[in-house]
Order: sequence, then structure tokens, then C-alpha cells
Amino acid sequence: MAESFDGDWLDLREPFDAAARDAGLAARLAAALPARPRILDLGAGTGSLLRWLGHFMGRAQAWTLVDADAGLIERAFDTIAERAADVGWGVTFPGKRTLLVHSPHGAWRVEGLVADLREAPDNLPLHAVDAVVNTALCDLVSEAWVERMAAACAARRLPFYAALNVTGRERFWPPHPGDALVARGFARDQRRDKGFGGVALGAKAPATIGAAFAAQGYEVLRAPSDWVILRRDWRMALELAEGHAAAARAQERRLEGRIARWAVDRATQARDLRLSARVGHADLLCLPGNPA
Repeated sequence: MAESFDGDWLDLREPFDAAARDAGLAARLAAALPARPRILDLGAGTGSLLRWLGHFMGRAQAWTLVDADAGLIERAFDTIAERAADVGWGVTFPGKRTLLVHSPHGAWRVEGLVADLREAPDNLPLHAVDAVVNTALCDLVSEAWVERMAAACAARRLPFYAALNVTGRERFWPPHPGDALVARGFARDQRRDKGFGGVALGAKAPATIGAAFAAQGYEVLRAPSDWVILRRDWRMALELAEGHAAAARAQERRLEGRIARWAVDRATQARDLRLSARVGHADLLCLPGNPA
């Protein structure tokens, strides 16, 4: 079974994702798309990428949110409607599976598609979209998955945008004697099979995406998109530390006691507003080259 994520975690990380993603690449993607772009969002979760990227489009647009979890898609519709209402935008539901957000610059049509991304791209409507996008997905998948996706996008000359891929460069402050152990275990966990037909890419995701799409004749643009977690962001710091500890324990069972002590210390620091972190990510935009 492919990796799945809790909606509350996705909500917690949304503002950090939004602050981290590179605006320049988003603008480049928007400029490369037609007047009313149709966007396929893979692993869409609660719709955070739509809520961020849609503003860069600045015009009428259509989104298909793809996720294996029907509950997350339902939550995405609710959250999108709530956020739109918060800023005074109208919302209508022309169908059970369709949402229209009436922005000042044109309607955003949103549909959901429940699909197992392990089977992608064969089960995706690539014939009916103008771009494939995702956020925090490609470090979970395998090299073979990326190569299949690159070939499928190239066949239809679709741009591919992948935001927030981990790079393996991360650090907690203040330093702790257990940092190296936890980092080692966490990195090992990132590379385990996440259900996408092979070893997960983890920190190799940016290089693998770039190589696969370059081999298909794409221009590959890359920009840093690090999470910056300040001491006041104690809930995010706590969640991040607990997640690192849990992943490390799964890979370093003989040293579980040391990892547990690290987790306790980091939790105390987070609650005392003494813990900060920086987590390395990279955004990639792959644009099809000129036809021969």
C-alpha cells in the first residue's frame, strides 16, 4: 500500500509549504499555460497546492485533485470552499463532485479523482489536462515511477511541476548529541519502499526528476524551497521532531533508547520555544522543449 498522510498534518504544514515554494517557478509555469489552464494535481491531499498556485494563474482555471484517499478529497473541497468564503469569493456546487470558486479573475473549477498513484500514469487523464503538478510527492516514489511519468508527459508535451522535494539537508537548533543518529535513521527511512514499485527516492528526487525529464528533451528549472521553522512555531517543530524520531526508531532499533531521549529533549525544547529547524527542499519545473 502506498504511503498516506493525516489531514491534520497536511493542514499544519500548509503555511510552511506556502512560504517555502518558489514564486518564480510558479510564475514561469503560469506563463507557459493556455488562457484557461487545466491542471492535474497528484497526491493533492487537502488541496493546499491549488490554494497557493491558483493565485499565480490569475485567471479562470480547472483543477483535478487526485488522491487515493477519498476522505482527503472531501476535506479539500470543504477547505477550498471555506477559504474562498473567508475572502469574499462566491462558491457554487454544480455537481456532487464539482466545485466552482468564483474569483475576481475568473472561475476556478475543481473536481476530484480517487486514484491509486502506484498505477500512474496509466490511470490518469493526461489527454484532458495542460499540466501535471504535485507537492511533497516525488521523494516518496521510485525512479521507475518518475521515468514513466516523464515519458507520459513528453508524449503530450505537458509541463511537470514538482514542489517541495526533500534534499537531505536539514538541521535542528540548538545542536544535540543525538542529531547524527536521528538524521541517519530518518534518511534510511526516506529510502524505504513507500509502495511505488521500488526504493523511494528520498533526497535523490530532485536529481532523478531532472535527469528523467531532461532525457525527454525538457528544460529543467530548479529552485530551493526550504522549510524555515522558527522557535515560535513550536507545534510544527514538535511534530517535525516527533516524526523524525519515529522514522529513526523504525530503522535504528538497537539504538532506540538514545533516539527516545533525543525525542524527549526536543519535545521539551519545542514547548519551551527553544527549538528551531531548517529542512531542505527543492522545487522543479520541467517545460517541454521546442518540437523538432
